Amino acid sequence: MELSVLLIKALIIVAVFGVTLLIATYSTYAERKVAAFIQDRVGPNRAGPMGLLQPLADAVKLFFKEEFVPANANKFLFIAGPSLAMLTACMSSAVIPFGNTLYINGEYIPVQAIEVNIGILYIFGVVALGVYGIMIGGWASNNKFSLLGAIRAASQNISYELAMGMSIIALLVLSGSLSLRVMAEQQGQDLFGISGMNWNIFYQPLGFLIFLVCAFAETNRVPFDLPECETELVGGYHTEYSSMGMGLYLFAEYVNIFVASAVMATLYFGGYNFPFMYDLGLPHNVVTILGTVVLFVKILLFIFFFMWVRWTLPRFRYDQLMNLGWKILIPLSILNVVLTAGTILLKDEFFK
Repeated sequence: MELSVLLIKALIIVAVFGVTLLIATYSTYAERKVAAFIQDRVGPNRAGPMGLLQPLADAVKLFFKEEFVPANANKFLFIAGPSLAMLTACMSSAVIPFGNTLYINGEYIPVQAIEVNIGILYIFGVVALGVYGIMIGGWASNNKFSLLGAIRAASQNISYELAMGMSIIALLVLSGSLSLRVMAEQQGQDLFGISGMNWNIFYQPLGFLIFLVCAFAETNRVPFDLPECETELVGGYHTEYSSMGMGLYLFAEYVNIFVASAVMATLYFGGYNFPFMYDLGLPHNVVTILGTVVLFVKILLFIFFFMWVRWTLPRFRYDQLMNLGWKILIPLSILNVVLTAGTILLKDEFFK
């Protein structure tokens, strides 16, 4: 591979990492603006024009605040907890295809940091490690409220990852691959004569609904934010944190929201594919750039949905959270797998 191609690949990796952090940063600003709109308030409007510099002001404030470590806390683990949460959050976006391919110097370069043929397993594995950051921080704080929040996070993740995994199995039966890029390419095929519209949402509406609900639980968002339930646990697993320790926990949540939105857009809504993408007669690179823009529009819409739900729905009780996961979502996800496999078998028999 030529040096220029390697440099372009390195630029794509840096760009993916930078865009992930940028969107997560301004998600904090968007969250406050959405909350203000729903509650008939103005929201941030002091730092910069229309408050656009508010995320930078928050970052400076957290960076310069005193780092407080409780006297009886395990200092090493206390620092390692938020660091691990942030590390795993940033690693998740590496395998997401943010565009098709760019044709440069005779090479087709995928707009993706890393392409592995088990991309969805990679994301599940990394996301599953993220809860250890919460558990370590909650336990190391030597605070009963923090520990209760960490226990809630662990049990919540176990409960909802099962249903989420089963919803993905139905999708894997359809696509026959664990690669996110392969799944995205398959959704670029024709549907009813329209190119780029063969989206999985048309084949897996129940699977998408299950995945969406589980995504809220995995990111600890309302109505599933029991690990940081302030009415019961003060601040949950980050009660004892201040300065950048708390900042990393809060920022990791927004990175996880971005990753969850990108995964849902890629798995169910065509990823970088859009209607009539191959019927416009545009150059390959132009179509790729348009596809990347379309994917980010889909991601931003999902992020807005996360925020909309937070400021309109009440929090579940913990028993309701567990009942929904074990008694409703897991049976539904198993039924979805059976229906999907049965439909494929009947289709194969019919078209023999």
